[in-house]
Formats: sequence, C-alpha cells, structure tokens
Amino acid sequence: MNTRSPLARLARGAVTATALALLTAATAAAHPAPAADAVDPGSALFVDAAAVPAEQLRAFDQPIPLADYLRTHGSTTLARPTAGDPSPPDDDLKQQCASHAAQAKTTVGWTKSRFESCQKRPYDLVLRDTRGTTTIGRLWFDQWILGFSYDGSRRVDYIASIENIRVQPIPTEDATKWRLGQHFRSSISASTSDPDPQVTEPQTKERDELLGEWDRNPQWTLTYTSPDKGPLFDQGNLQRVNSTVTMDLTASSPNAAPFTGGVDNYHSNVRYDYAGKSAGKHKGTVFTSARVELVMSRKDPAVNESALHIYDALHRPERTFPSWPGKTIPGTKEPLHRDSKKVDDNRKRSIQECKKVWRDYSGTGLQCDEYPFASTKEGSTKGDNRFSVRLIDGTDNRKGGERLNEMYTLNRVLDGDPFYLKITD
Repeated sequence: MNTRSPLARLARGAVTATALALLTAATAAAHPAPAADAVDPGSALFVDAAAVPAEQLRAFDQPIPLADYLRTHGSTTLARPTAGDPSPPDDDLKQQCASHAAQAKTTVGWTKSRFESCQKRPYDLVLRDTRGTTTIGRLWFDQWILGFSYDGSRRVDYIASIENIRVQPIPTEDATKWRLGQHFRSSISASTSDPDPQVTEPQTKERDELLGEWDRNPQWTLTYTSPDKGPLFDQGNLQRVNSTVTMDLTASSPNAAPFTGGVDNYHSNVRYDYAGKSAGKHKGTVFTSARVELVMSRKDPAVNESALHIYDALHRPERTFPSWPGKTIPGTKEPLHRDSKKVDDNRKRSIQECKKVWRDYSGTGLQCDEYPFASTKEGSTKGDNRFSVRLIDGTDNRKGGERLNEMYTLNRVLDGDPFYLKITD
C-alpha cells in the first residue's frame, strides 16, 4: 500500500479539477483493438469516457474482467477469498444502495437514514495520448463507500472499495501496471460546532495500489471519532462537532501524466454530539444529510385523528383554524425544526386559539391538538399564523405526542434540526 505517493499529493493539491461523470455507454459490435506503438512516459492521460467521441470508443467496447486479464498476462497476485467466508455485514446496505442507483452515484450518495449511507459510483475511464488522437486503453470499475454512524458512540465508519474492475488496453500497454487511489480527508465547521471541536482521523487515510491488489483485496475501513469530555449538556455544552469527510479518486499509469479528475468525488456530512437524554442515548453521531420524517397514517386507530388534522393542515389548510385566505402550513416542502424551549409558550398560545373557536371544552375528553407541534420553531408563537388547532380525542392526542418523541429520539433530532411530515392513507 503506497499512502505517500507523489500522485496522491498532486491529487490533493488539484482542488480546481472537475469531478468525474458517469458514462452511459451504448453497446456496439465488437472490433479488435488497434495496434499502436509504445507510449512515452507522460504522453498519455486518463479521461472520462463521456468526453471521448463515440467513434473513438468503438474498438474499445469489449471489457475484460481484470482477473481474466491478469491470468493471461502472467500476474502472480494472490486469489481473493472465496466460498466459506462469512458474508460481510454490509451486504444488506449494498443491495439497498444498488436499488437507489440514481442517488447512489451522486457525490453525496444515497442516505438511507441518519445512521447508514452509501455511494455506488460506476466509472468509465479512457487512457489516451495527450493530443487526444490515440486511444490506448479503457478502464471500468465501481467505487463503493458505505457509511455507518452510531447512536451511542461519537464514531463513524466508512467501508470503501473498488470492485468489478474491467480493462481493455492496446497490446503494447500493460494494464497490470495501472493504479487506482482513494484519498480521504476531513474538515470541521467551527462556526456550526460547539467550542473546541475535534475529530480524530484514522491512521491510514489513503490507499493507492495496482489494479491487481484492488481485485485481490477490494475493501478497506476508515474510522473517525470525536473525543468527549463527559456529560456537559446540563451546562449548555452539547459538544456538537459538524464535520465533512471528503474523498479524492486518482488513476495512474507509468505512461500517463497524473490524473486528478476525481477530486472531491465524495462528500459525507456528519455530526457528533453529547446531547444527553433528550436525544435518546446520551451521545452519538448522525449523517446530517438524511431526510428525517415523522410518518403517520389516517387509518391507524391510535392516531387517526392526529393524522387527519396534520393532513388537513398540510393539504387542505382552508379547513383549519385560524382561517385566513391563502394560508399555507410547513412540513412537506418546508421543514419543521425542533425547539424544545418553545413548548410551554406554544401550548399556551394554541389553547387560547382553541378556546376562541370552541369555548370551554373541559370535561369533554377532548384536547387541543396543534400543528406545527409545540416543540418546533414553527409553532403557534412564531407570529405568522401558519398553524392549526383542532379539538381531538385526548388519548389520540397523547399517542401522537409519543410518536413525535419517538421520532426525535430514534433519529437524534436536536434543537434546530429539520424534519418533515408524511401522512399516509
């Protein structure tokens, strides 16, 4: 493993380079690869196949699995683990990630939840001379990055890999000498973190190796942690650290100039905290790009009145009180934000509105239900009248509150965090 190569240092410095794009290559009739003279060192470079004219790729449409290519070119690389080895614990996430291909191939990947994320990014690179007139070879592979954060630990793990490698070089080009590299780095947003934010990076953050080594050993793991000072939340210090993990991809050949088209090709935003029991487990880490939703059903007998009230507020606000022309209420396109400091004031204001509409309802078994919730910044005291109150069954109202609190704790939703509502039939 070469973690200090000149190529890696050059890749990190090339911050103005553009990210790779995915090629959707059409399948064409097979053509033999053209013969060509050996290429002088530094006279070639890897480029995204999407930037190469289609007619120049017609002779390079027969990908050869790397394992087959290595056998025919005298490689002595060790075989990969085979049957009998236990399945990796990330298999389920990989299958789900593959089913969300459009999101998974983006820079931020697909975020399943606040605790699981993934990127599956297919690559199609062409090695050609610097004049852009001669194609020397083609390289296909899939990049995977699986992210795991934890409720109960200030830690995040990334399982990175390069898999499904295929090649097609001209006869005078040796693909056994091609290399791929993954180079991770992290940064901290001090302006959105609590005082003295720190992240401990893994000892090894870069892997730059020959294709054969990636084929033999596709995966490697990186662990980032944030130290804590014990429970300080009673003093107002939640020890929040907002951090971004970024990865650069590099490709190289002895005959090629360094390739830097994969700079910033992966981003992962995480937050470490020690927020105490209001967040569920006292400390934890989340992927902040996850869309957090409270889902309730109008057919659920336990909360059907709460769900109907929220549905009307979101989709039929003309049926809600207070009533005014053009009224809209956030929660679908506009998120709500938790604000536990406003609970009492919001409830007091909402009960006043209920009594204005329904007068004295004591002794009826009904309670004043409010949406947006009393525990949100968008509650009734915000001042824009974009809220709704309704009398509903007291048991239903309490159960709806329990569902909201469960959503907060299961997703480590802290004050200021956004979330959305989804009401189903």
